[in-house]
Amino acid sequence: MKESYADNAPGSADTDRSPTIVNSVLPRTPFELDASRPLVYWASGDDPYNNTRQALSNVDLSASKGKRVLLKPNVGRNAEAQTGVTTHPQVVAAAIDAFRESGADVAVGESPIAGVTMSEAFENSGIAAVAKKRICPLIDMDVRPYVTYEIPDGVAIKLLKVCREISEYDIIVSIPVMKTHMHTGVTLSVKNMKGCLWRRSKVEFHMLSQLPGREEKPLDIAIADMSSVLRPHLSIIDGTIGMEGLGPSAGTPKPLGVVVVGVDAFAADSVACAIMGISAHDVPHLRMGAGRGHGVIEPDSIDVIPENFKKVLDPFARPPEKLSIEFSGFNILDQQSCSACQSTLLMFLRRYGKQLREKASDNEDITVAIGKGHEELPEGTLCVGNCTAKHKNCGIFVSGCPPVPSEILSRFYL
Repeated sequence: MKESYADNAPGSADTDRSPTIVNSVLPRTPFELDASRPLVYWASGDDPYNNTRQALSNVDLSASKGKRVLLKPNVGRNAEAQTGVTTHPQVVAAAIDAFRESGADVAVGESPIAGVTMSEAFENSGIAAVAKKRICPLIDMDVRPYVTYEIPDGVAIKLLKVCREISEYDIIVSIPVMKTHMHTGVTLSVKNMKGCLWRRSKVEFHMLSQLPGREEKPLDIAIADMSSVLRPHLSIIDGTIGMEGLGPSAGTPKPLGVVVVGVDAFAADSVACAIMGISAHDVPHLRMGAGRGHGVIEPDSIDVIPENFKKVLDPFARPPEKLSIEFSGFNILDQQSCSACQSTLLMFLRRYGKQLREKASDNEDITVAIGKGHEELPEGTLCVGNCTAKHKNCGIFVSGCPPVPSEILSRFYL
């Protein structure tokens, strides 16, 4: 199936052997946009397909006629539909239909996190079924060589390895799930574009060193840098079933029944944040990106239609500041880890934490380390993931990027 994904991409994988530097000037959106006062639309109800079509009906999609449109949902993790981890398949179905009716050539593409097979993720999310019904191509964007995007004014990063399809399609549509995020506060349409980065280059954002004189996380600064050259032309935010708490994958599903649509990705994210009970000004990558002129997040400068969107406001639980808050009996050392490894550890602790505590021979906390940034670790540490490999002689080491929970358990019991 993976071969057919490569065949669905424009161009030929056989001839695209070397990275290409593309123009770093972001193409203008073809859809109507007043950059000083953007419009954001929303719809709610029990039917995600109808909600999406209703919200999209406010945008004149005729500009997409004869264009190549790439829908970029959030389906980089292998999760079943209805879990709040991946974009609802009926939201994707509605987007395919709407653009097809406008005369566009539509495909759905994604680049998965490390360790995930794209074909399986599409199948389990339900997106493969709706795409097959519509004979819509599905693209594993990691198959072909990357192109390089330059970021002239980048603060944390100057170059991006971007999946080749992003440079080849005329219109990119970001279709994220409405979720909180353990590292970035929220993950919405701006952050969803990080999934357009090629293969493991997504992980590199989590490995950046703290910048001198800056209080913000380098991850947040890097996302703001990215948004200067990698923003969607249209955003469709899926709040059918969101995720609160320990998102993007280890949180709690939150049924909301809302879809938010906007041409300005920052404005759309700002409205989604408000529905989640969060100020966009409290989300560093949105605040910094808007401060650089990449979009609008000030509520008074955004026109929301219908105006009464606060009737669907339903505050989301935030991620805890430290993982150890939720798991007593464990001392979790986390330095520069990515969300994939964190989510794996969280799922492991939820499933096996009590079992491990019962095995412990004393009352001391079990020390667990994840992430690349540790200079040294205590003897006896459970080192989880390839990023901790240099400390494997100080305790128990579990390889993987990320490792699976069952492997962590088996190594602990050796």
